[in-house]
Amino acid sequence: MLNILIVEDEQAINELIYLNLSDEGYRCTRAYDGEEAANLIENYNYDLILLDIMLPKINGYELFDYIHPLGTPVIFITAKSDINDRIRGLRLGADDYISKPFQVGELLARVEAVIRRFGKSERKIELYGVTIDLNSREVRKDGQLIELTVKEFELLIQLIQNKNVALRRSWLYERVWEGEFTGETRTLDTHIQRLRKKLEWEDRIKTVFRIGYRLEVLK
Repeated sequence: MLNILIVEDEQAINELIYLNLSDEGYRCTRAYDGEEAANLIENYNYDLILLDIMLPKINGYELFDYIHPLGTPVIFITAKSDINDRIRGLRLGADDYISKPFQVGELLARVEAVIRRFGKSERKIELYGVTIDLNSREVRKDGQLIELTVKEFELLIQLIQNKNVALRRSWLYERVWEGEFTGETRTLDTHIQRLRKKLEWEDRIKTVFRIGYRLEVLK
């Protein structure tokens, strides 16, 4: 799973980017100022950094000077649409540039393009003998293809992206079925049961009393 750092001080935009990239199967980390981002970059490796220019403490241009020698691809994200800012960012060595407000589809396309350019487009998750190919949406256990429905696959991704977290039934339902949760749990519970059986994860996908489910991954 590819790691993306989102450096954006506007919480709503940060959250929007985080949710949409997570839905695409990326592992995302968030920072809200340049100093926080610098600390993260010093301690962790990222496959791509989405970097706002107007940041508190350390601005995006200054932070980029630190990132660039590491060879990590960077997409600048900023409210500035002036051509001079675009030119400055690209001349510094940024791999792409997108101006706010932007459409999510455009952001995802630019992220995918940069990742392909750097040869990092293969996205696979391996866990307990199960391999999930996020590009082909194939799931294999010990090399054998496991047939999952669309909703079973999306449910699996949500559980993996939020491993060791107790997820409410309402949250899972609204994410996977993209509709308002009315309190009826039969559909979700049935899909969980099928997923457990197909993956042989009866002891991995835990029921959390009065809350929902948790994928338990031992550290």
